[in-house]
Amino acid sequence: MEEEAAGLLKVIIVQGKNLAIRDFTSSDPYVVVKVGNQSAKTKVINSCLNPVWNEELIFTLKEPLGILNLEVFDRDRFKSDDKMGHAFLDLQPLLSASKLKRALQLTSGETKLRKVAPDCDNCLLASSCITYVNGEIVMDACLRLCDVESGELYVTIKWIDHPSSAVAPVKKA
Repeated sequence: MEEEAAGLLKVIIVQGKNLAIRDFTSSDPYVVVKVGNQSAKTKVINSCLNPVWNEELIFTLKEPLGILNLEVFDRDRFKSDDKMGHAFLDLQPLLSASKLKRALQLTSGETKLRKVAPDCDNCLLASSCITYVNGEIVMDACLRLCDVESGELYVTIKWIDHPSSAVAPVKKA
């Protein structure tokens, strides 16, 4: 019997700011997002150091655990793509917010569940709130890119519990 997923992790890559120049005067950036053994990438935005993607990448997970890794690359036509920095975010605060949502039996409306401060488990530029909004646990984050001369990545992370994970599991015959 295959184990059902506990929910969906939606990662919205909103925009990049002050990204590094990797071509002559600009870059052609895209973002690769990895969580566990799954990965997805955004489209390439040509000749732009402040790209706006507003692109949603969806991962099916048993629970929102582990580290969300984000890598920015400059697409090159004739050689391998250049690295433009990376950022990471521990998903543990989303898991504890999900448990708090269940404990509070929230089903609608908007409730602030917790605050996440910048620390060694994330690349946050500023504190971020995790909020329950109409069925989704939402975190807006501004991340500083590491191992690069400049760059920030703005993302929205959403966790949606699978309907069956909100109640006691039912065994299939």
